[in-house]
Parts: sequence; structure tokens; C-alpha cells
Amino acid sequence: MNKESQKRTERIESIPPIIVSKIAKIDELKGQWITGARLSPQVLGRLKRSVLITSTGASTRIEGSRLSDEDIEKLMRGINIQKFTNRDKQEAQGYYELLENVFNSWKSLKFNDSLIKHFHQELLKYVEKDENHRGEDPSQMHNMVEWTQKTLKEDKYHKLLVIGNFLVEFLKIHPFTDGNGRLSRVLTNLLLLQSGYLYIPYISHEKLVEDNKPDYYITLRRSQKTMGTKKEDITDWLNFFLEIVLKQSQMAVELLSKENIEKILSEKQLVVWQYVQKVKETSTGDVAKKTKIARPTVKQTLEVLLKLKRIERIGLGRSARYRML
Repeated sequence: MNKESQKRTERIESIPPIIVSKIAKIDELKGQWITGARLSPQVLGRLKRSVLITSTGASTRIEGSRLSDEDIEKLMRGINIQKFTNRDKQEAQGYYELLENVFNSWKSLKFNDSLIKHFHQELLKYVEKDENHRGEDPSQMHNMVEWTQKTLKEDKYHKLLVIGNFLVEFLKIHPFTDGNGRLSRVLTNLLLLQSGYLYIPYISHEKLVEDNKPDYYITLRRSQKTMGTKKEDITDWLNFFLEIVLKQSQMAVELLSKENIEKILSEKQLVVWQYVQKVKETSTGDVAKKTKIARPTVKQTLEVLLKLKRIERIGLGRSARYRML
């Protein structure tokens, strides 16, 4: 193991109990995201589109853009916004399209140097000023990316620690002339998705960072200041990063809560849910008949409501009945 790799390993081995505790909470919530795959594609699509707009707005504003989420939405619908510079609009469009690609294709993307360089080109592809800065060859980055890739694969250390270390080091190396902060946030989304945090496209990571922007910069600087010294310590940064992921996890699980249930159901699922709330007890056949919704859709919706612990089933098979909990 070379000196740099040894230092990385030491950084994530010397973590205090509070970090371990946060990771345990995050993984407990990760386990509660049980119905994501069972939600209707239309609902997941709607949530994803909303997050793309929120994340694009937040990530570009962290770097000084003045575009609101409403401006981003107009921009993506092809409406020209005269009051903003071309630069702001070009950066927003590059970010939106790159993040959308990550959300849609994360399973097939291979995390390596080439991908990072390609992402940087995509991020700045609309920005005229940075024509000369795209596709650089930041040599300092190679060893760090290789170690991150290898360590994630080995699974000896918790993936969140490895991702946290990658981010603090990537932002210290600052491999590109421009776009490092935005690129780091796109890579955060990718690495979290590839590590099994599948609710990432439905709650904006970038918005939570924007809401805590002073702490973001303070903890980064504090931790980066120790790097290269005899006593490296990235606890401050890991604490911040994990706090954001924990909040994201809590918000994802809250999406499945009683208060938010109407946001995650499709139109037909919503009709079934509203009918079930009105009656004392019902069956799949009754719901299908009264709501005029196809029996398979009713059955699938009742399963979702069972998983969400909104209803209970009495009996089995065709004679099974359902009622509110």
C-alpha cells in the first residue's frame, strides 16, 4: 500500500463513536425504504422531475448562481429568461442533464477517471467560456479514484466513509479549473445510488447542502487543513456529510408516512385509498366495483397500503377483507 492509500485508510479507521452511530441510523432508515420499487412509475417520475429542478437550482446557487427553482423549471421547458446571464443558464442546463443521466443510468455507469472526466465535459458542455478547460487530465486524481473504487469493491469499510473521504479529497485536489463543487455533488448522487441508497432521486441532497451552506464550507476547510499533516482528521466533514445523508434518509421515509401518502400514490391508487378510508371494511372485488378500477390495480394498491401500514388484512385468499388501521 502506498503512502497516500495508507493515509486514506487511517482517516476512515480513526472515526469517533458518533460517526458509527449516525451510519447505523442511516442504514436503519435505508431498510425502511421498502416500498420505493412498488410505487407507481408515474409517481416516482414526478418525484424525480421535482428533485432534478430542486437539485439543479440548489447546486448552482451554492456556487453563486441567482436562478430560483421556478427559473430552472422555466428554463427546462424552453422558456428564455432574459434577466439572467447566459453563464447561469448554461451551467444550470448542464447540471440538470448530467444529474438526469445519473438518475436514469447509474446501474450501468462505471466509477473511474474516465467517467469523472466525461462528467466534467457534460457539466460544462453549454458553457462557452470554458471551452479550453473541458477534458483536462488531472493526474493527482488518479490514485484517489483508484483507491476509492477498490475500497468500495472490497467492502471492508462502510461505503459512506469511503464516499465521504473521496469527496473531501476530491474538493481539496480541485482537479479542474471550474465546476469541481457541482461535479462533486453529481458524483455524490452516483456513489450513494451505487451503494444501495435508492431513494436518492426522490429527496434532493443538494438542497440540504444549500440549506446548510456555511457549515458545508466550514467543515470542509477544517478537515482539509489537517490533510498532509502528521495528524489527519476528517471527522468534521464526515459529521456534516453524514448529517445530510441522515436527513435525506429521514425525509425519504417520511414520504411513505400517513401525512405524505397522497403525494406518492398514482391517481388510480389515490381513488382506491380514498374509498378505503370511507368504508368500515371492504374487499378487492368491492373496491374494483365501486371505484371502476381494474382488479389487478386495486390488488396492487392494497398491497402498497399494507406495506405502508395504512390498512390491515382480515382473512386470506378471495375472502380477504381490508380495513383502516
